[in-house]
Amino acid sequence: MSNLIEVERRAIIDEVKYNELADFLAREAEDLGEDDKDVVFFVHADKLLKVVNNISKQTAKIVYKSNKIGNESALEEIEVTIPPSEFEDAVKLFSTLGHETKIPSFQKRNNYLYKEVEISLKYSDHWGYHLEMEVMIGDREQKDEALTKIEEVANGLGIKLMSNEEIQVITNRIEKEFSNKK
Repeated sequence: MSNLIEVERRAIIDEVKYNELADFLAREAEDLGEDDKDVVFFVHADKLLKVVNNISKQTAKIVYKSNKIGNESALEEIEVTIPPSEFEDAVKLFSTLGHETKIPSFQKRNNYLYKEVEISLKYSDHWGYHLEMEVMIGDREQKDEALTKIEEVANGLGIKLMSNEEIQVITNRIEKEFSNKK
C-alpha cells in the first residue's frame, strides 16, 4: 500500500494538440510507456474510489482519493495492489456495497516525465483528448511548489490548464449521466 499526495492539474486538448504533444514528448521527455486502463470509478460527494485494471502493464489496484476530482488540486491517494484476475471481483464488491455513482471508463494513455512533471496524454469517451500533469509529494507543505512546477511546464508547452470549476462541469455531467445507471 502506498500513501502519497497527488498534486494534479488537467487540460482538455484537441486531437491536433494531442498529436503535437505526443511528438514533442517522444523526443524531449522520458517515455514512461503506454498506460491503457479499464477503470471503474465510485464517486461520492467528498471522495473517490476507483478500481483500475492496467491493461498495458498487466497490473491492477484499488485507489482511494481523499476528495473528488475538481474539488481540490492536491489529493491524498492510497493505493492497494490487487492481482489483475481480481479486478472484476473488486468492482463487484464495491458495487454491492452501494457506492453512490459507478462510472466505467476505458482510458487510452501514454505517460511521460518532463521537467519532473508526469504528463499523461489521454483519450477517453467521457473526456475526449486531454492530459493530466502531476507531481507526487509526501507532505502538503510541498503543494505550492508542485503546482508552480506544473504551471511552468504547462505554460512552456502552450497548455491552458483547467480550473477546478471547469473540471467540475465535466465531472458533474459524467456523474449525472451515470447516476441513473446504478
